[in-house]
Order: sequence, then C-alpha cells, then structure tokens
Amino acid sequence: MPRYKRVVIIVLGLIFALIISGAVFIRQHYVVPILMYHSVAPEANPENRICVSAQTFQRQMRFLKSRHYHVLPLEEIAALIKEKKRLPPRTVAITFDDGYKDTYLYAFPVLRKYNFPATMFIIINEVGRMQDDRLSWEQIKIMQDSGLINFGSHALGPGLLVEIKSDGELKREIFDSKKILEQKLGRQVLAFSYPEGRFNDKIKELVAEAGYKFAVVTNPGKDSADDDIFALKRLRISENCRNLFVFWVETSGFYNFMREHRHR
Repeated sequence: MPRYKRVVIIVLGLIFALIISGAVFIRQHYVVPILMYHSVAPEANPENRICVSAQTFQRQMRFLKSRHYHVLPLEEIAALIKEKKRLPPRTVAITFDDGYKDTYLYAFPVLRKYNFPATMFIIINEVGRMQDDRLSWEQIKIMQDSGLINFGSHALGPGLLVEIKSDGELKREIFDSKKILEQKLGRQVLAFSYPEGRFNDKIKELVAEAGYKFAVVTNPGKDSADDDIFALKRLRISENCRNLFVFWVETSGFYNFMREHRHR
C-alpha cells in the first residue's frame, strides 16, 4: 500500500476515534436542565440570587420557544430518568420554589402565553401569610386548574430539615405537608423540594416513605448521581442570566458538569 494511503487511513481513524470519544463524553455528562426560579418581580437586583425581573423571565421563555426547546412537565422528566429512557435534545423543565405571590402575577401569564408547564413547590405554612407576599390557596387553585402548573411540597417550613433533630418533627414536615397539599388540591402530590436543597440519607428515605415519587435539590455536588430521582439536580436562575448567552450555556445540559468541576 502506498505510504500516502496509509497516512490517510490513520488520519481518518483518528478522526473517527475522536468523534466516538466526543459522543461518549457528551452522552455521559449530559444532565437535563431543570430550571429553578423563586421570585419573578417587576424589578430585580442582580445581587439577589433568588429573583429575576419579569422582563428577563419573558425573554428567557421567548428564547426557549424560539429555539424549539422541549419544555416538559417535571413529572415526565423524572419518569424518563427513572426508566433510563433517552431524553429528546433541548429538553428542559421549569420549577419555582417557595410560592411567591409574584409568580402568579408575572410568571404564570408568560407560561400560559407559551403553553409551558411548570412545577411550583409550596411552603405550606406561608400560604396566604399576612405579609401578602406568598400565593393564596385561591391563586394556587387557579393555576392548577389551568392544567399547566403542578404543585409539590417544600415542607411545612420554612426551616431547614437538616437542622431538625426529632424524627417525629421531620416526619411531620414531610408527611403532613403532603397530606395538607393533597387535601387542598384534591389530587395526589408526587414531588418534594428539600428546603434550600439540603438533605441527608434519613430525610431522603422519609420522602420516599411518605409516597413522593421524586425530589429535587440544588447542587448536591459531583459525587451525587445524575439519575437519582430523589435528588434531581437543578440550576438556579437569577437576574445574572438576563444575558441570553449565559442562559443558553446554563440550559445546554452541560452546565452541571462545568460547575461541578470548575473548582478542581
């Protein structure tokens, strides 16, 4: 065989190996983006990590729509992960923590405009509180009846479960919040969000024992499995993501890998 043909075969072999290695790498490190919002307000301070402005939220949802993202219900994504099925490219889920009233005023109309499903995690003891900054049961019911919004438990709250020493108190936070939410909504509650994303093995076991089908966290670290449906990783979306390039990076499916390895 002429020398130049051997060189061509070797180069093509190397390119093929690189393509296969790249595909395996992408497959192994892709984590479906589950977006975590809190408050959506008329104005947002970039230093406030739990608030985005209504304008930024509108732009981000328009971005997902125009780029043909598959915005799926969180329940559907959890089921696909549990069954180890392949998720469609550009799949995301949208979640909100704490039950801020402004999610009804500013986020819900946008979600309805784009027909995007979302899951909201409610702190039961703060529903309709005197400060008038949390959702009321009436607003929760209106959003549930839209067919777009599902609700999950964020415990009775607002304290951290990891700081509770009593097993009985822990069970009350996890079991009773589910029971109350189900009574108010008239439907089964399947999702749980650990307050501030913090949990331990005992808390996770109690969540499963209570009958929840999956739970979400924030950033449990690189030692946490990407397919643990009782510790689904989420991405905190703040006003800093008003730059749509940053938002695109965070919704790429590889941002979890980047943030878990950037401080090595």
